Amino acid sequence: MRQYRNYIAGEWVESARRFPDIDPADGRTIAEVHEADRAMVDAAVESGRAAVRGAWGRAPVAERAAMLYRIADEIERRFDDFLDAEIADTGKPRALASTLDIPRGAANFRVFADILKTAPLESFQLDLPGGAHALNYTVRKPLGVVGVISPWNLPLLLLTWKVAPALACGNAVVAKPSEETPGTATLLAEVMHAVGLPPGVFNLVHGFGPDSAGEFITTHPGIAAITFTGESRTGSAIMRAAAEGVKPISFELGGKNAGIVFADCDFDKAVDGLVRASFLNTGQVCLCSERVLVERPIYERFVDALARKARELVLGWPRELGTSMGPLISAEHRRKVLAYYRLAQQEGATLVTGGGVPAFGDARDGGFWIEPTILAGLPDGARCMREEIFGPVCHVSPFDTEAEAVARANDSDYGLAATVWTGSVDRAHRVAPAMRVGLAWVNSWFLRDLRTPFGGAGISGIGREGGAHSLNFYSELTNVCVRIEAQEALA
Repeated sequence: MRQYRNYIAGEWVESARRFPDIDPADGRTIAEVHEADRAMVDAAVESGRAAVRGAWGRAPVAERAAMLYRIADEIERRFDDFLDAEIADTGKPRALASTLDIPRGAANFRVFADILKTAPLESFQLDLPGGAHALNYTVRKPLGVVGVISPWNLPLLLLTWKVAPALACGNAVVAKPSEETPGTATLLAEVMHAVGLPPGVFNLVHGFGPDSAGEFITTHPGIAAITFTGESRTGSAIMRAAAEGVKPISFELGGKNAGIVFADCDFDKAVDGLVRASFLNTGQVCLCSERVLVERPIYERFVDALARKARELVLGWPRELGTSMGPLISAEHRRKVLAYYRLAQQEGATLVTGGGVPAFGDARDGGFWIEPTILAGLPDGARCMREEIFGPVCHVSPFDTEAEAVARANDSDYGLAATVWTGSVDRAHRVAPAMRVGLAWVNSWFLRDLRTPFGGAGISGIGREGGAHSLNFYSELTNVCVRIEAQEALA
């Protein structure tokens, strides 16, 4: 059985307390995970502080960028190992993990190495009386040790999305992956070790939230900043912990995202886009569209087409190339999603398709599978329309006017993302900017330029990641002001 150990100060550290890593496709235990205690987190933080005070914190930009390139190369060299661990931990289809998660895991390091080398810093000249002037310029310095807490839905992608810019800026990291998905994080520590990253720059601790590694990181006085991706309630708890030391925080939290489909859209592309936006990764993406608003003239036709596509999804073994949807992450999460399916019907929803658990007659019946589900008929105030379900489900409802669609899409405590499907350029540029979200797509979904700002409004998050926005979060910016006295003009 695989052993997933902690990685602290360049060494692999075992623990007496261990917990199982479960394959969600069939419920088998596939690894034993070593849970870090408080002393291990203390050691990780101290080793990180020593690394930042030492050569790593003073390393020139070119040296840090070269290290990030080596990390990316090593991830790609071990592509098959990462792919195997990602599939085993998450149950996501091979076709998805091999084209999204692992390539992005490597790309994040290359992108932030490139951004670091080309990121501009401000400089201003202020003219003073008598001919003197002042030169102001900005210096970028590391914060220190950054606590990185990453989720289970895109474990490698979202971990590296935070670790790469943190290291680029000269920080050290104490990373805690989700207890559900420790595999690729452990492989990433192996990569860091193999490429010669100085001890203490990257530390990995396994565990849970309260009274475990998560709480030990967020309450540690030696942690300089915290970045977290996950559900909004957990973000609130971390925010309370971070307030004690007035620490910078970056949160990308949940979403109850809307997709607006206008009658003038490209119908087939809109259907395909919303199938993907609702069911990719079994709906376990914070950007998924759980609320779909369709203009009334095409509503019935759209619901029928969406349901037909949902029924065509192949719930197969994750490593089989024909599989298009895998299981949910855990038995507990499936209970939660199924409870929402039941609640929706109690609230008066029409079950268009799905709503239950598939039966396979093989080992998959021991896993955490669930049917892709489409609902209709709920009022906007229903709980299932207000609360994030985070499963393969969407609710489809009609609308009559553009103003109505915008108002209903924005009627949410969340504000992460939205999609707009229309053939009108004017409407696209009216509606997309009117969305109260961090990211609005037009005639597309999940299309990302890593240089652009990413984050949410409302309870969907605080701050922005991506490009220079990430560098600014992971850096301490110091303004240097130099007064330069006037000199008599040369003859």
